[in-house]
Amino acid sequence: MLGDPTTRTADPTADPTLDPTAAQITLAERYAAHNYHPLPVVAAEAEGAWVTGVDGRRYLDCLAGYSALNFGHRHPAILAAAREQLDRLTLISRAFHHDQFGAFCAELAGLVAASNPMSSTGSVTGAEASPGVMVLPMNTGAEAVETALKLARKWGYERKGVPDGQATIVVAAGNFHGRTITIVSFSDDPDARDHYGPYTPGFVTVPYGDAGAVADAIDDTTVAVLIEPVQGEAGVIVPPEGYLREVRRTCTERGVLLLADEIQAGLGRTGTTFACDREGVVPDLYILGKALGGGVVPVSAVAGSPDVLSVVRPGQHGSTFGGNPLACAVGRAVVGLLTDGSYQRRAAALGTVLTERLNALLGKGLVGVRTAGLWAGIDVDPALGTGRDICSALAERGVLAKDTHGSTIRLAPPLVIEQADLEWAVDQLADVLATR
Repeated sequence: MLGDPTTRTADPTADPTLDPTAAQITLAERYAAHNYHPLPVVAAEAEGAWVTGVDGRRYLDCLAGYSALNFGHRHPAILAAAREQLDRLTLISRAFHHDQFGAFCAELAGLVAASNPMSSTGSVTGAEASPGVMVLPMNTGAEAVETALKLARKWGYERKGVPDGQATIVVAAGNFHGRTITIVSFSDDPDARDHYGPYTPGFVTVPYGDAGAVADAIDDTTVAVLIEPVQGEAGVIVPPEGYLREVRRTCTERGVLLLADEIQAGLGRTGTTFACDREGVVPDLYILGKALGGGVVPVSAVAGSPDVLSVVRPGQHGSTFGGNPLACAVGRAVVGLLTDGSYQRRAAALGTVLTERLNALLGKGLVGVRTAGLWAGIDVDPALGTGRDICSALAERGVLAKDTHGSTIRLAPPLVIEQADLEWAVDQLADVLATR
């Protein structure tokens, strides 16, 4: 009978014959749905770029929560903001105001406006020529993408005049924007998409990095183009130089919104505040998440053109936790860390080191290297093993990384990592490759 204490299984963490790591993994495997396949590492504590397991082993975190931990684990400024807010107010309905909300929106808007104040690439709504940037806070990255899709469709119907129910959005092959039904509807990853239909219509897929294909796909029903400035889940795929500028120019000329998913790429990761900054491009909407929560709470937002964000009116979109006081306090601390550009410059400098060290391994086990700031996608010679095989071997040497798609591995260490530690991590990779 459910809830009957006599039917409960013994807690494996209390079994003295199991080591702490095995006990925790056994417990998780028994009670949690298997939607992830983690490596046998059980984190218990962390600080900066280092994680300590329940068994006392230390690991250098070269994944950083898929960029959610851009500022490392337990950054003092972020924790201080969270602790102060925990003692004051954590949640109140958006039926009322709170004293962190306006400040968070204003400060994030200022960060966005300062990033590319005089872009010459234009925008559909004239956002970059206007001092106004609006912000709509949400919680998760997928929720922010869904918000941007809704805003684009509503803008298309109410501002552009697309017939109701006919709006289309151009997306890129190899994309990863989240895992909701609508988002997986335009994914070409079978693991993300298969057996979740029927799928949401209204999306046209074109090859990533092909600006001409974007232009060819736009018609009278197109309201937006949604792209990742750098594709993360696909393996840190960096588009050709000029791609973003050309897509921006096309969107402006054709009266179509440019939506930039900066959830993994943004907030310092690529050596600039936003990955779009690398080409001086201002999208109509930035889609932000992950690092915006400082590794403490989920925080996301859509920021950009007031003309687009103003189409939503009271009651038409919302979230119980979106823009809550704790999230806003943490988000303000994150924005504060980015304001003087020091973390962006650090990511750029360390990214140069990472690129040089990884390129030296080409032909020595690596067959491909792609970098953008402190972010790398590396292709391992398949003869040496799968990406998971290599990540398992790295974990044994104290380095945490994540595979994706066959023999490709992603490296995204926190921006606070020390250069010596970064170089040590690449040394461990070199040893793994040399011994296989």
